Amino acid sequence: MRSERKIHVAALPAVTRALLFRTPPAPLAALVPDDAIIGLYRATPLEAPAGNYAKYYIERGHRIALPRFAADDAPMEFATHCDPFGETDLENGPFGLKQPGSEAPVLVPDVVFVPLVGFTDSGHRLGQGGGHYDRWLARHPGSTAIGLAWDCQLADSLPTEEHDIPLSAVVTPTRLYGPFA
Repeated sequence: MRSERKIHVAALPAVTRALLFRTPPAPLAALVPDDAIIGLYRATPLEAPAGNYAKYYIERGHRIALPRFAADDAPMEFATHCDPFGETDLENGPFGLKQPGSEAPVLVPDVVFVPLVGFTDSGHRLGQGGGHYDRWLARHPGSTAIGLAWDCQLADSLPTEEHDIPLSAVVTPTRLYGPFA
């Protein structure tokens, strides 16, 4: 699945990638309350980008949070991200990704947009393998998890384990899957 994603993303012209995932699809609004704290992620070059969603939601008055790790083996937490346009509030984290600085307040998002390697049309998700999002979601059962993915990441089925947390919806460049019951 990682290989397919890599080939898919490499084939997308840069101008096309820049136009995708600019604003959430309108039906997603039902899953995002007006006062929701929005959790997003800093995408790797192969993941579906979430940066424009940060800009979209902050312009609408939402507080934005990004994952933060104190160390490689520390649990994931979300912390305030207040500058999605310049990203001046981010620093390098232990996994080589930018994250909010240690002084940024911890937030508990109501809605969390999550990266993934694969997903099914019923909301099952295959993550990056670290289990960080599943553990965070298990500790925060009131949070809504929404996947962002490329269309090529749709799978007929995926292996699931008891601790896996299903998604409430998945957004791709061409479709919204869900909301799932």
